[in-house]
Amino acid sequence: MTVRTVSTTPFADQKPGTSGLRKKVIAFQKPHYLENFVQSIFDSIGAPAGSTLTVGGDGRYYNREAIQIILKMAAANGFGRVLVGQGGILSTPAASCVIRKYQTFGGIVLSASHNPGGPDGDFGIKYNIGNGGPAPEKVTEAIFDRSKTITAYRILEAVDVGLDVVGETPLGGMVVQVIDPVSDYADLMETLFDFGAIRALLAGGFRLKFDAMHAVTGPYAKEIIEQRLGAPVGSVMNGVPLTDFGNGHPDPNLTYAHELVEIVYGDNAPDFGAASDGDGDRNMILGRGFFVTPSDSLAVLAANATRVPGYKAGLAGIARSMPTSAAADRVAAALGIPCYETPTGWKFFGNLMDAGRVTLCGEESFGTGSDHVREKDGLWAVLFWLNVLAVRDQSVEAIVREHWAKFGRNVYSRHDYEGLPLEAANELMKHVHDSFPSLPGSQLGSYQVQFCDDFSYTDPVDGSVSTGQGVRIGFTDGSRVVLRLSGTGTEGATLRIYLEAYEPDVSRHHLDAQVALAELIGLALQVTELKARTGRDQPTVIT
Repeated sequence: MTVRTVSTTPFADQKPGTSGLRKKVIAFQKPHYLENFVQSIFDSIGAPAGSTLTVGGDGRYYNREAIQIILKMAAANGFGRVLVGQGGILSTPAASCVIRKYQTFGGIVLSASHNPGGPDGDFGIKYNIGNGGPAPEKVTEAIFDRSKTITAYRILEAVDVGLDVVGETPLGGMVVQVIDPVSDYADLMETLFDFGAIRALLAGGFRLKFDAMHAVTGPYAKEIIEQRLGAPVGSVMNGVPLTDFGNGHPDPNLTYAHELVEIVYGDNAPDFGAASDGDGDRNMILGRGFFVTPSDSLAVLAANATRVPGYKAGLAGIARSMPTSAAADRVAAALGIPCYETPTGWKFFGNLMDAGRVTLCGEESFGTGSDHVREKDGLWAVLFWLNVLAVRDQSVEAIVREHWAKFGRNVYSRHDYEGLPLEAANELMKHVHDSFPSLPGSQLGSYQVQFCDDFSYTDPVDGSVSTGQGVRIGFTDGSRVVLRLSGTGTEGATLRIYLEAYEPDVSRHHLDAQVALAELIGLALQVTELKARTGRDQPTVIT
């Protein structure tokens, strides 16, 4: 086996977004494209010779081929060992678990998360640092800078490595260790949750349905929910990972997880429903005919954390992304602990967790997690809910409504306008920015604008500053509208409009969020001039 040094030229579009580099599969299949980015990672992270790397992905189309390239490049770049999930599979939270448990130097995670897969779908790659979390901006910027000047990459000439059998295989001077992708993660979950209590709940007739959406969490959910917890076979639906996710969109929300929604809102519905996404880091929680917003989910879990073994000592703090509702802030205030507001992107939570400042974290984009790993974790959130349900012996809806009665309800919704022309989306955001001087103090319907800004964040641990993180329009009654262009798509632009109003009146807690927020929705459309600028008058997805 020999190491080849292959001449190459830079690609101009390899700037990582909030969750790594995401493009269409066809972009990664271009000669040298993946190799350039992987070499840029290796050139930037300064791994000592002989270091151990973790590699795995969500099983989407091109996952196996990409892993073979990465393994041969890792061998050519001086790594001593690579831990790779059997079949090339590692959910994103499981990859974080493996990095932390075996103290590998870092890891390469192959995923485009909740984006569609298949030959015409999306692919993604990101680097996670030694704490198990996504690389911070200083690392991703270094990778991007290197990608703009790269002239060659190194790769070992070798046959492909077998990935389907657990064991070790030499690859040049490196060892490829294929590991069980599920066991380490499942064992970690058993240390956090009362599996005995959950088993008793399920044995007592409590019924659940978990939709793996033909994505990576299928094997994890089958092992934990059906095997270790004893739920009936079939409790996990769409549990076989497919390279195209069964031609579905593996995004666990009311629109794309419609098969599960129909079950949980239908006749003879189970007591509990949940779904996870392409790489296993997101979750949707449902009761019988009842949807729990991700913002409320974070708040409810925080309020009930001491009922769960892994968190019985209490929480150091809570962190939420800026667009996420302030429901968790109210819980933190009641508990006497800090609540941090960060930009969107899980990497911003890593410093806070490493510094011991926060225990639970959450984003409105269906991501929830804790300091057990350094990624959001879909199945973890499901198990947390099951543990709370087992202890409280109440329905999902009853628990949430009792929470609202105590803390008030942060009525919340997100409207996504997907596939907008990029130029039109940018002009819309510029128009809102240009309106900043005239908005404060103005009366919009029954709402008076208190402030408007573009959110910036100073990391309290390392002092780093992140600007341009989303437009906020705040009203005097505490309501707000937030606007962001998403960084997770691969085609056109996705405009996200977040709407939030605080409702302390229990007699109004039954209102549908879209009804309660109707005036705010109209004001958002008015301020953005969305229809005139984009031609769109209806969102693609409402959550």
